[in-house]
This record gives sequence, structure tokens and C-alpha cells, in this order.
Amino acid sequence: MNDRHEWKIEITYGDLLVLRRRLSAVAKRDEHTVNGKYEIRSLYFDTPTDQALREKTDGVNRREKFRIRYYNGDLSFIRLEKKSKINGLCQKENAPLSVECVQAILDGDWGVLLADGRPLLSELYSKITGGGLRPKTIVDYTREPFVFAPGNVRITLDHDIRSGLGSKDFLKWDSVTVPAGNASVILEVKWDAFLPDIIRDAIQLENCRAGAFSKYAACRIYG
Repeated sequence: MNDRHEWKIEITYGDLLVLRRRLSAVAKRDEHTVNGKYEIRSLYFDTPTDQALREKTDGVNRREKFRIRYYNGDLSFIRLEKKSKINGLCQKENAPLSVECVQAILDGDWGVLLADGRPLLSELYSKITGGGLRPKTIVDYTREPFVFAPGNVRITLDHDIRSGLGSKDFLKWDSVTVPAGNASVILEVKWDAFLPDIIRDAIQLENCRAGAFSKYAACRIYG
């Protein structure tokens, strides 16, 4: 796994329009988009004491989170992801999941994770059974992604962030979700060893600085 740098910046919808135009001139749209965007649905896990949420809001230096994610309602491509952050650098591990495996997880049949045998699934099993980790909150949003090869840069514009508290509805694409309060548009910038100046210049905005925004935390405002 490569360590990745990451910026998250809260911006306005007007900023989004500006950045969309700038980035279209210097970077490529992700080839997996539909009309330049895709819809993301994630299911985040947390403990009964909200350890993942508290570590994020408290800015703990070493933290991790587990989530299951799929795109555009396509249940043929579902992934379990573990995202870790250490000293400000990010790492991500993932493993494909079948619909049947996800449904078993939603039903509380944790044994399916251990029976699979893959390390990431076994780790989730141990943290479910030993640490009380459980499916917590559905997070939906629209993403407009751009890529730039030098530096392996990925820039995303995330908006229309929505929350769904009924985790068992995760596989029902038409289940009801609600706006996550007054959640901002989020600019995310990720890169490996260096961030090229052309991208650094393209994303410059007045009165905007990198922060610690969390879509998961935004979607927990209802519980």
C-alpha cells in the first residue's frame, strides 16, 4: 500500500462551478463516470461508543474506519474498504463483496466474514466480535472525479450529501435518504509523492483552506 496525501476543503456551490471549469481544462474526467459523475452509497461501521466518529472529530493521529461501498446502484461491484490515517497520510485496503455476503452482514451473520478467509474480511470479523463494530449509517453523495497522471493525483467534487439511518436498507438503491443538514460541497485532493503546480494552481480559491471534514460525521447529525 502506498501512503497518500489528502486534502479536504469545504467549498460553496459557486466554487464547484469554477473548479469544474478549471479542472476540465487541465485534468481528465475519470473514465468510469456517467456524464462526468457517479453516485456513491457507503455503509459505515462504528462501535457502540462511536469510536470512529469520536476519533475523527477529536483529530486522533492514528485512526481507521471500515465501510462497504457501491456505485450508481450497481450491485455487481461492491467493496469492503478499510481506510487508515497515520500522521496525516492515508492508506486504503479493499476487497470485493458479493450481494449475498453483504446481506449476511446486514442480517448479523458475521460468520460469513470469517469463512471467506481473506485477511481484510477476517479483520472486520475480529473487530465486530471483539470490539462491537456494527453497521451504523448510510452515506450517499454525488461525486465528480478528475485524474492527473503526474503525481497520481485524484481530485473530486462531492455534493448532495445525504444520510440514511436504516442500515438494513443499504442494498435498496431507492431507499429514502435525507440531506445531511447544511453539509458543504467538498473538494478532495489526493496524491502520492508530489502535487504538480498546475493542479495546485487550478484548485486555488479565496478563503478556503484544507480541513478535517467527514461525510460520515456530517451524516451522524440525526443519530
